Amino acid sequence: MDTYPAVERHGLIGDLQTAALISDDGTLDWFCAPRFDSPSCFGALLDGRKGGFLRFSPHGVDYVSKQLYLPGTPILLTRFLSADGVAELVDFMPVTGEQATDRHRLVRLVRMIRGSMSFRFDCRPRFNYGLDPYDLEVHDGGDVFRSRTLTLTLSRIRSEDALAGEEAMHWDAEGGRTTYTLHQGQHIGLVLETGCPEPPRWIDVAEVYELLDQTRDYWRRWLDRFHYTGRWREMVERSAVTLKLMTYAPTGAPVAAVTAGLPEQIGGSRNWDYRYTWVRDASLSVQALLRLGFMDEAERYLGWLDDRIRESGARPLKVMYRVDGSPDLDEALLDHLEGYRGSTPVRVGNGAAEQLQLDIHGEALNALYFADCYGLRGTHEAWRNAAHHIDWLCEHWDQPEDGIWETRAGRQDFTYGRLMSWVAFDRACRLADRLGRPANTTRWRAARDAVYEQIMSRGFNPDRQAFVQHHGTDILDASLLAMPTVGFIAPRDPMWTSTLRAIETELVADSLVYRYDPQASPDGLAGAEGTFSMCTFWYVQALAASGRLDDAKLTFEKMFCYSSHLGLYSEEIAPSGEQIGNFPQAFSHLALIDTAVSLNALLDRQR
Repeated sequence: MDTYPAVERHGLIGDLQTAALISDDGTLDWFCAPRFDSPSCFGALLDGRKGGFLRFSPHGVDYVSKQLYLPGTPILLTRFLSADGVAELVDFMPVTGEQATDRHRLVRLVRMIRGSMSFRFDCRPRFNYGLDPYDLEVHDGGDVFRSRTLTLTLSRIRSEDALAGEEAMHWDAEGGRTTYTLHQGQHIGLVLETGCPEPPRWIDVAEVYELLDQTRDYWRRWLDRFHYTGRWREMVERSAVTLKLMTYAPTGAPVAAVTAGLPEQIGGSRNWDYRYTWVRDASLSVQALLRLGFMDEAERYLGWLDDRIRESGARPLKVMYRVDGSPDLDEALLDHLEGYRGSTPVRVGNGAAEQLQLDIHGEALNALYFADCYGLRGTHEAWRNAAHHIDWLCEHWDQPEDGIWETRAGRQDFTYGRLMSWVAFDRACRLADRLGRPANTTRWRAARDAVYEQIMSRGFNPDRQAFVQHHGTDILDASLLAMPTVGFIAPRDPMWTSTLRAIETELVADSLVYRYDPQASPDGLAGAEGTFSMCTFWYVQALAASGRLDDAKLTFEKMFCYSSHLGLYSEEIAPSGEQIGNFPQAFSHLALIDTAVSLNALLDRQR
């Protein structure tokens, strides 16, 4: 077992309340239960010795592995090929539904396709990030692991065919392990279940195939609503499935990523917990899914967002929340874990939740406006809540804040925060006029115009001939690539074209885009980072809007070279070309969808 396989060597499975990552060597090394934001019970991704894992892998044989998804689903197939045979590991989680539950099933089934092969099975659970001990109960049909907060039941799968060379399960302080020899047509496997009150049992392989069929049919029915037929359809479809997998079904709130603590620089300290719902990310996700035909997901999230707006009252929205809407995200360090490839500290919780980030109000209002364009009209109460919030923003937009990138070097008058405040006022005015709803639009328009004038006078640096990160600086910021996309400035305006040239000169490296230069713009954090995948997709949109369609298409298709073998993207790309940061990242996938849809339309128009 590679102690720390590359991030992009993992496949994602899930049941719409939690998720797991499985590497191409058959190791489940990330699984939190019962929710995305719960402590891990398998966390080898953050510590190969203390984190815990569950592995099925060939034993005593040279092999290569390949991974793919069953088409139209998140059912993961890991194929092991050797001179003596071919085997396939099938991993999936049956969908749990929209009622929050502690019971979740994870199915791992090995089937021998051709020839024969020996397999090693290792089970080493580590509860609460490896902090909590557990009691083991050994049964005929499986085993039970009980910690103080979680129970895992491991039920074994069997078929009518007897296994040759099966060894008894050996348990010690580390966990359990055994080996099997499989011949063509034979199966081994297990069903891992959390919160199960019944004892483990032998499960017939026919029952497992029935679960597999039900899971496959659920996802294919869901994709029946996918109506995008343009270029790059397979990549767009996989991104849509990924965003759906990262959405907590009981509330409709998507998480930014399913992992915590994966570094933005190997060995560095920029290691954050992304298993929460950012208002920004979630609002952008809804817009992306609406463009593909997924109305139900948008409606569920808008209800969740309305609850947060109502609860905020006369205060700004929180940057992020837990999936159930609670704001408790205290940041803590897991000092006992060595971190992915020695990247410490490992953080859980997220202190950025208490920051002031003014841009999120623009993303939220833009989502409401976008949804209305698709026929999702909000209730009277939702409008009143949004209007009160815009009134709050009228009084508070003109102040220093922490910015979109959650820097920790003090507040600034960030241009992107002003830009999205302009979006909030603009979309609120449009909604009020379109719907005939009561609103102080005179005040809102005055605020919108004041923001516009400030960005034009103070956000643009005449010496750099570019819009800059914040007032009084000459530092560039890739978030401003969104300026023409949100309609703030014409894509052929000289002030914008000179900004785009400056960004290309300083922040673009062979088509990949850095958020900003941490050396030129100290952000209060040690170390460096890779290029930010969402910013690269924004760059493609900016190129396309400026009429540089050939450059946009080439840059977009270059990004496909950096995806994983399964079409997944993490947060960033390292100079080596490997993926870094939390994985998979909603920002990256929603930006891919938006870019594909927009660029496809422009290419069609050109043709």
